[in-house]
Amino acid sequence: MLPDLAPWRASRDFRRLWYSGLVSNFGSFLTFVALPVQLKDLTGSAAAVGAIGAVELLPLLVFGLYGGALADAWDKRKLIVWTEAGQGLLSAGLLLNALLPHPAVWPLYVVAALSSGLVSVQRPALDSLWPRIVAHDHLPAAASLNSFRWTVGGVAGPALAGVVVAYAGLGWAYGADLLTFVVSVALVVRIAPAPASHEAAKPSLRSIVEGARYAWSRKELLGTYAVDLAAMFLAMPLAVLPFLADELDARWSLGLMYASVPLGALLVSLVSGWTGRVHRHGRMVVLAAALWGLAIAAAGVMSNVWLVLLFLTVAGGCDMVSGIFRGIMWNQTIPDELRGRLAGIELLSYSVGPTVGQVRSGGFAAWWGVRASVWSGGVLCAGAVGLLALCLPKLMTYDARTDEHAARVRDQRAAARV
Repeated sequence: MLPDLAPWRASRDFRRLWYSGLVSNFGSFLTFVALPVQLKDLTGSAAAVGAIGAVELLPLLVFGLYGGALADAWDKRKLIVWTEAGQGLLSAGLLLNALLPHPAVWPLYVVAALSSGLVSVQRPALDSLWPRIVAHDHLPAAASLNSFRWTVGGVAGPALAGVVVAYAGLGWAYGADLLTFVVSVALVVRIAPAPASHEAAKPSLRSIVEGARYAWSRKELLGTYAVDLAAMFLAMPLAVLPFLADELDARWSLGLMYASVPLGALLVSLVSGWTGRVHRHGRMVVLAAALWGLAIAAAGVMSNVWLVLLFLTVAGGCDMVSGIFRGIMWNQTIPDELRGRLAGIELLSYSVGPTVGQVRSGGFAAWWGVRASVWSGGVLCAGAVGLLALCLPKLMTYDARTDEHAARVRDQRAAARV
């Protein structure tokens, strides 16, 4: 049941990248809580908070796909370093705005849009780098360890942010985020260069279309994208959590609400050793996504804040199970020369949903009420995931032991080591 530490022991670059992500994620989650709280305080509008997702959407769509092409054609380490440094500059901008006597609203949206663009360039490079520095058989364990890294920051960052914002102020949260980017860059620059594969296409519209065609031809991959997109779009409640805490007369619980989803993910990561013995990954993706929706629905109908926190934690655990098996399918079946472009498509699948979902949940909350926005999204999510499972049978029948694409990538990597 315990996490497999084989990737940690075998790869020095894996350890450095893991530490970098841990530090960076911790700081990013501080801002993740501070920015919507600041918008809520400045505007008092759930729709204004939900609009963060709207301004993040266009950069995500544009740079997610192009960032995948860049990751296949350029040195992945350089892309990660420069985008991480850019994120640090944006944190500095948020800090300066927060220190003004009368902070402005528009810089918050500008920073959200620019940050979305940088993340969209960085994530395909980061996601396509893991298979380069981890042995093929260690990829399931690496997926679990990476999930654990993310959840540690996701639990500690929001929990601390709630306290920092309430008692020290927004400037301290933004300042700490800036400091974490400095540390992260110092770690990433020590990783070995990761130049493009000689088979990789140069970044162009044609290369992006080539990656999209490959994804479309793989219905089991298409299923993982569609399931996650539906789950995050319909049942991601993060934009309305500040208002939910107020409605429950528990403003003190806001940091805990933001931390509950990552806490559930962390608990799953701590007992993730079993994931390496599961071979029907598609079925686990579907089951976990449906349970995520049902847990969010339960959180929306509860009037006791502790039960809300409990079901948000359960939802986070289900989302982590889905994420682990999606990552294993992607990393074990996509060839190296297409990995960056497919990582760009994957970025859209797991980022567009939450981004547009903020607009959905904020709009529903303004129109129908905060709690109705939460529970209705969870119910719709469970129904949509069930429908997708019926429409995409290849996702349900996928088996890593017999899949031809997994065998081809395994042979490709074995030959590269010879």
